[in-house]
Amino acid sequence: MKKLVLSSFILLILMCWLSCQNKEVSTIQIKSFPDWEAIANKIMERVDLVEGERVILMAQPGNFDSLVFLLSEKIYKNGGIYLGTFSVDSSSKPVAWETDFVKKAKGKNMGDLINYLMEIDLGIMLPGANPSHTEYAAMQEVLKSDKGRTIHFHWSGAYDILGESLEIDSVINEYYQKVFLETDYLKLGRVQRSFEEAIRNEWVRVTTPLGTNIKFNVGNRPVTKQDGDASSERGELRNLIDREIELPAGAIRVAPEEETIEGTIAFPNSMWNGQNVEGLVLTFRSGKVVTIKATLGVEAVKAELGLAGETGRSFREFALGFNPLLSISKDMHWIPYYGYGAGVVRLSLGDNSELGGRIKGDYVRWNFFTDATVIVGEDVWVEDGKLLKVKRSI
Repeated sequence: MKKLVLSSFILLILMCWLSCQNKEVSTIQIKSFPDWEAIANKIMERVDLVEGERVILMAQPGNFDSLVFLLSEKIYKNGGIYLGTFSVDSSSKPVAWETDFVKKAKGKNMGDLINYLMEIDLGIMLPGANPSHTEYAAMQEVLKSDKGRTIHFHWSGAYDILGESLEIDSVINEYYQKVFLETDYLKLGRVQRSFEEAIRNEWVRVTTPLGTNIKFNVGNRPVTKQDGDASSERGELRNLIDREIELPAGAIRVAPEEETIEGTIAFPNSMWNGQNVEGLVLTFRSGKVVTIKATLGVEAVKAELGLAGETGRSFREFALGFNPLLSISKDMHWIPYYGYGAGVVRLSLGDNSELGGRIKGDYVRWNFFTDATVIVGEDVWVEDGKLLKVKRSI
């Protein structure tokens, strides 16, 4: 019996010693996904509520439910007024988080719902909620009226190298949590403001090894800085995208002046109209596609853009990622979070009215470039997909 007790005691000491030696493993376990408390605290830090601000949440039942309850408590503790959480799953039964405010919204037509939500200062959109849902779409109309702000805590947007959407698995979930909790938001904001200052009065040129060579001016167009600042003191908010703050954060987005957009975009292999397309090159004049060439699948491209009409043949936006934690490493074969990683470029097609541009319609296509070079005036900001000028901007 004494030997058994002694052996157990020695085993306990050994386990404690190993635990002390393996701090890295312990840290990983502590930060394992989901750390709801840490996530909720970081969201509240980013929104920086002002006393009396009215807040709603939108969520899909069964998806991040724990976060709904934590946020509702923390909104009160931080001086806000929690009005309730909208369930975006119309087929679901009433859920525990419904409040009188939410119940009174049911059955309203879009116009009445928009007016009803006009009193909202902040909306927090959780995973599963998107603009296809009625309440979400109504809240966007509120934002377009220059009122309120929302956090887009989508926790999605993973793509393969061809630009096709990927399922969010446990590995991606843990990756996004790490990015969300560990991003240096102050530094990110400083770098983005520096880039905005640089592009105001200079030509921006984007090139790639495949043959992209396109230039444009942004002039006085709004430059949306997705720096994770969701406070009421965010600054001048000039369009819908300015009022929709993405978390995780990282990209600047701008619709260049359409008449200044000239050159070519050479695409990596990608899918158009459900078909594989290779060797695609689009040529732009004054922001419009004037020629379409491809070694494979040219008719698929023409079909997709043809269905979209004039909108499909229009340059939408330039976006550049600045978050180093979302960068694409050599061993990664996917593009994290909408291309918000440092050095990732998006050259998009379609409607840019939400960014302050003149193109309207129902078509939007994001195109990712992970090996682009971005030159502003004579300064190289990105070279072959690597952001170069971060240190100079902090």
